[in-house]
Amino acid sequence: MFFDILTLFPEMFEGPLNTSILGKAQKKKLIDINIVDIRNFTNDKHNTADDYPYGGGAGMVLKIEPVSKAIKSSRNFRGEDIPVIFLSPQGKTLDQDKIKHLSKHPGLILLCGHYEGIDERIRENFVTEEISIGDYVLTGGELPAMVIIDAVARLIPGVLGDEKSYQNDSFFHNLLDYPQYTRPRTFRGMNVPDILLSGNHGLIKKWRKKHSLKRTLMRRPDLIKQKKLTDEELKLLEEIRRELKNEKNG
Repeated sequence: MFFDILTLFPEMFEGPLNTSILGKAQKKKLIDINIVDIRNFTNDKHNTADDYPYGGGAGMVLKIEPVSKAIKSSRNFRGEDIPVIFLSPQGKTLDQDKIKHLSKHPGLILLCGHYEGIDERIRENFVTEEISIGDYVLTGGELPAMVIIDAVARLIPGVLGDEKSYQNDSFFHNLLDYPQYTRPRTFRGMNVPDILLSGNHGLIKKWRKKHSLKRTLMRRPDLIKQKKLTDEELKLLEEIRRELKNEKNG
């Protein structure tokens, strides 16, 4: 899968995308990350990619000419049907379902906004969809672009050492992850739950499911409401609620 990143600040991507899992995935040619400098598509000697907004106001606005040329260049090379994702606080909030959907494309063109925004004609004529990574304001779309690449890359076969590891991630099944432990078994009087050392994989699986549900119920009850629970999960959830009630009354 490829990612074309259209940005005014290509240097921001030099470190994060070339280390750890993403760096290894690129070396294996499982993903292709191409950084495109929007300023390379400007027409003046100063490489001006922004201008003052019509109607007045503070800040600068990205110009339509260089951005549209950058998008066209990428699509000419990659394909006309490749989605153009504009990273914007006005977009739909990113979640795991959206990540799954994005991972099904052969590639993505990620447009990083900056300054006070982009010429509206870019939104209307060139952008496939807008995505936000949360209800807060960042300096630009570069960090959200990295978030999308990292999250999507995890779902690409071969990127993770264990093909099933991403299926245990928080949010993959609309639940938070269960508690994890490793050696030593005891540290300053704090012990690993005995059941995880029992070797009984059936009981361990049930314990993990229960604690995943419990953690989600206590921290993100909204996810429980959104999830279609199995009969086993409903029974475990009822058991968890009884235990929490007893703890509160005890």
